[in-house]
Amino acid sequence: MAAAKPTLTDSLSFCLAQLTAAAGEGLGGGKDTATNETPLGRALLALRTRHVKAAGGIERFRARGGLRPLLALLRRAAAAGPAPSQAGSGSAPSSVESAIYDGPAPSSGPAPSSASSSSSPSPPARLRKTLDLALSILANCCTEGACRTEVRRLGGILSLGAVPLLVESLTACQDSQCLQSVVRALRNLADSPQHRLALAQQGAVRPLAELLAAAPDPALTLALVRALLELSRGCSRACAEQLSLGGGLGPLVSLASHPKKAVREATILILANLCAQGLVRPALGNAGGVEVLLGELRRRRGPNGAGPASQQPLVRAVCLLCREAINRARLRDAGGLELLMGLLRDPRASAWHLRVVAALVGFLYDTGALGRLQALGLVPLLAGQLCGDAGDEEEEGREAASWDFPEERTPERAEAGSFRSLRSWLISEGYAAGPGDISPDWSPERCPPPPPPPEPAEPTSPTLGPASLRTPRTLRTPGRSPAATSEEPWGREGPALLLLSRFSQAPDPSGALVTSPALCGLLAYVTGSPGPPSPRALRILARLTCNPACLEAFVRSYGAALLRAWLVLGVAPDDWPTLRARPVRRQHRELGEMLLQNLTVQAESPFGVGALTHLLLSGSPEDRVACALTLPFICRKPSLWRRLLLDQGGLRLLLSALTRPAPHPLFLFFAADSLSCLQGLVSPTVSPALPPTIPLDLDAPSPCLYEHLLGPAPIPAPDLHFLLDSGLRLPAQRAASATASPFFRALLAGSFAEAQMDLVPLRGLSPSAAWPILHHLHGCRGCGATLGPVPPPGQPLLGSEAEEALEAAGRFLLPGLEEELEEAVGHIHLGPHGGPESVGEVFRLGRPRLVAHCARWALGPGQCPRKRALALVGLVEAAGEEAGPLTEALLAVVMGVEFGGKGSSLDC
Repeated sequence: MAAAKPTLTDSLSFCLAQLTAAAGEGLGGGKDTATNETPLGRALLALRTRHVKAAGGIERFRARGGLRPLLALLRRAAAAGPAPSQAGSGSAPSSVESAIYDGPAPSSGPAPSSASSSSSPSPPARLRKTLDLALSILANCCTEGACRTEVRRLGGILSLGAVPLLVESLTACQDSQCLQSVVRALRNLADSPQHRLALAQQGAVRPLAELLAAAPDPALTLALVRALLELSRGCSRACAEQLSLGGGLGPLVSLASHPKKAVREATILILANLCAQGLVRPALGNAGGVEVLLGELRRRRGPNGAGPASQQPLVRAVCLLCREAINRARLRDAGGLELLMGLLRDPRASAWHLRVVAALVGFLYDTGALGRLQALGLVPLLAGQLCGDAGDEEEEGREAASWDFPEERTPERAEAGSFRSLRSWLISEGYAAGPGDISPDWSPERCPPPPPPPEPAEPTSPTLGPASLRTPRTLRTPGRSPAATSEEPWGREGPALLLLSRFSQAPDPSGALVTSPALCGLLAYVTGSPGPPSPRALRILARLTCNPACLEAFVRSYGAALLRAWLVLGVAPDDWPTLRARPVRRQHRELGEMLLQNLTVQAESPFGVGALTHLLLSGSPEDRVACALTLPFICRKPSLWRRLLLDQGGLRLLLSALTRPAPHPLFLFFAADSLSCLQGLVSPTVSPALPPTIPLDLDAPSPCLYEHLLGPAPIPAPDLHFLLDSGLRLPAQRAASATASPFFRALLAGSFAEAQMDLVPLRGLSPSAAWPILHHLHGCRGCGATLGPVPPPGQPLLGSEAEEALEAAGRFLLPGLEEELEEAVGHIHLGPHGGPESVGEVFRLGRPRLVAHCARWALGPGQCPRKRALALVGLVEAAGEEAGPLTEALLAVVMGVEFGGKGSSLDC
């Protein structure tokens, strides 16, 4: 069979030349009488059927610069006039079909009438065929990424003019294959936000929704949901309106349970995208979208679910659904609160925590939902959010605002963060009177929240409301009077504080808010905020301390002690037990004193007295200890604290609890501070200076009476030597030694053999331990010899030469020397150069006078609170199970009585 004769159209250069000429000169041109076709028509047909479809043909076409004249030709064709509509409704215009169809061009065969077949094509028909072929070539070229980029660069997408033809085909065509091609074309065109918006504005979404509502065949259904998924990305108002008006919401909800995974997942994402538009969310909820989205999010968060990336659009959609009352009710009934709480508890979902908290603000006045959220543990999670590092929230457009009050629209303004996503909703819910209450001229970081819900009046007290605790800055809306301005700083913590404020307004908020986690979160925010904290946080704390129903909770949870430690003393739980310096700001100290004064007012009221008495006498063991510890902080009436702490045994109860397992991480710090405060109540006139632990004469040593025996020619000469185990001989005077103590009088002047010996052995003594004994025997008092065997601070005392000297002084019946040695130990280890770690070491010696010194050091009025607490820790560790001496010593110091004799006892 002979090979086909080559034609001009086999040459790509020829085809490109015809295309370029037509683009530059017009769509006319002479007709080839042999083929009844124009050269342009033959070139376009060859490009479509041969050159572009050949291997590497698209790349060659693009490289040879074919896209520019092709787009220019389309512009000329569009300017020449739109192609007329098909006469019949059974098929789409051929231009649309050719634009998407990937096979050979359909034969345009002659018309049925002979007259038509003999006549040449009319200009409109020729224009239609030119559009058909050009669009088909462009569609095939755009299957390559580089071509799509080039078309966008040349500005060809918006200039195609194909959208009206495609939309017309959706309503005119009945063939499923053709409709699929049209739908696929629209989907391919929706490849950028600008194109999606243009398609929606030209009415491309509503016909798709109407087709979907007509229950098409499975293949067309898949094509429709895929196209709607692309068109709904970053869902515009026009897209949402058309989809709703086209009746697409109900079918979409139904398709969410489609057996085919591709249809099901695309449908769910469409529903999630639609939630970005407030105008469609109520209708979406009525159609069952809330339950569908919740169920899918619950499934994806299950053990066999997908990762966080696939959950993100559903989380965003569920949070947006919380902005309308009807959807909040549906969400609450469908278990959405539990799901949102699960997200807040999940550290892997920390990037969404701000969004979830902002969504929960919608339930601010839903009493049932608030009760459920409180039972699920929302309050401590909110408190943790105040200073957490949750991820930044996406910006929401103004169209995402609540549609409960659609007439109240916010100004379109560039704003960021959680403020932008909440502002419209806050206005619509009535937290602000209108858009004017929240000026768009404020920066996002300083944008105020709406006025808070009515809050109960706070009781008046002398320290309430210091100037440093007022609103840091008065933010005024232009054109409004100062009297109408009640704005506050509004940052990322604003939603959490708003919810916490709502919880604090309950008649008895103690169970949720007066707990260690909640108080720690609030105090961490107040003291750790880089700028002035929100006054709402200060009002929450003031409201809690002024509520009588919260008094017992503050006692049980050590809340009063925590307020004093954190705000007044500057010691947070994270600062303990390290001695990290934290400056106490004046405003924090004033706030702490104000809050404690509020608690004092409650404690000294008849209700408070009864509550505290009940806790101390009839509460659980833990409650009784907490009550005894808290009383010195919140009771100033002597008749009250004396009766509860002294007469009814509260002080001994606290002291006996020191050696038991700590019920709170800061328990020993609280206890040391409490005992110090109680000591100030018992003895208010005591000087704040630390009482001296040794006589002042040790600082100025007395003359030594023993050193004259140590010279080469002592006068008088020694008549006795003591022999130590090491072989060292120490000179002595027998008469002076015999009169120093009953032991040496019996040894040296009695009937023992040593009375006749010039060299008397002293067993079990090292030279350093014997040195202060020899000095004491010869009348030295305060000469400094007792300091010799005492090791420096930081070295153990047990097993040291100081302990050996103390044991020998007791064995040799030298009480004066014992006291002087103890004072020397106290001078070195409990003096200016000693630290809290030395207190336990001194206590371990077990000497009653040293135990008293340790107690005075730990509870001294001028002592640093941190050092005081660390000293108490050391004392408790040193006491171990033998807590009796420590309890008695601390009791004596608190009561201001002497302690030091063996077997001494105090009664309270």
